[in-house]
Amino acid sequence: MVALGESMVTFLPTRPGRLADVPSFERGIGGAESNVACVLARAGHSARWVGRVGADGFGDHLVEAITAYGVDTSAVRRDPARPTGVYFRTAGDRATDAHEVAYYRAGSAASAMTARNTDLTAARSGRVLHLSGITAALSGGCLELMRELTAPRTGRPLVSFDVNHRPGLWRGHPEGPRVLLGLARGADIVFVGDDEARDAWGLRGARAIRAALPEPDVLVVKFGADGAVVFDKSGEERPERTEDTAGTATFVPALGVDVVAAVGAGDAFAAGFLSATLRGLPARERLRHGHLTAAAALTVPGDLAEPPARGLADRLAALDDRAWETLRLGPGWTEADARAAEEVRTP
Repeated sequence: MVALGESMVTFLPTRPGRLADVPSFERGIGGAESNVACVLARAGHSARWVGRVGADGFGDHLVEAITAYGVDTSAVRRDPARPTGVYFRTAGDRATDAHEVAYYRAGSAASAMTARNTDLTAARSGRVLHLSGITAALSGGCLELMRELTAPRTGRPLVSFDVNHRPGLWRGHPEGPRVLLGLARGADIVFVGDDEARDAWGLRGARAIRAALPEPDVLVVKFGADGAVVFDKSGEERPERTEDTAGTATFVPALGVDVVAAVGAGDAFAAGFLSATLRGLPARERLRHGHLTAAAALTVPGDLAEPPARGLADRLAALDDRAWETLRLGPGWTEADARAAEEVRTP
């Protein structure tokens, strides 16, 4: 698989508190698309990241760190005139008000990506090309690139698109929600949160979202801690049948998780779902693998987490409904051996 988008150096606080009060930070990496590539590589898939970073030390760090996950970074371009993006955040969840995030990405190397200076052959070289709405918001050139990659084309890979609506990035550009809807309609697999569909498009509920997005073969609507539903036109599953244009709807509840930080969970969910897709697993298992990989991210403080070993994930994904619904995972759960998988639950 291939993922294309911006990756940034992340600075995580060494202790709780306001950014004004935190005396030091630990360096990490973050970026919706490269996160997906890193998790898939760790899960045993061939993964490539296509992006653009500055010809600076932070760019060196990003390329080296992502390569260390087993990701092919040979198509990453270096920009001598623009810096690598960075951001700082507090320990809180950036999805709530109990957090601070300071981005320094304006004019970054990634924002200069266009359809003319990006290796499109590399971007289209995998079975799946994963994109996100974040890239479209970075610049007019980035939006042009996204439209090129989501346009109908003979022989193109499956295009996976995570809506990732970030209102801050679209500030001053009221057409942002409409742009994201158009890009999603050009994709084959779409991930969107129920909350972001409501905020961006005024849509409430999975069926309303599917009605607005009938084109993708696979649509995954996420409901946070409640679970996720997938509409799949292949209709291989038994659950309820919707209208023909919607496909079969399959719902899987989320796992009980002792959350450390919510950052990166959406990317991890997409990676788990795509991993199961590449393996040809049915809809229920794809959702369960998404939840399991998200649970790995939720139980660590950074953007990236080691995914569960395939044997462990497969064993947990195969649990009966009652066992799945009583499963609770906490920090360190991915270190459990597959033979002990059934013991990773509450009494």
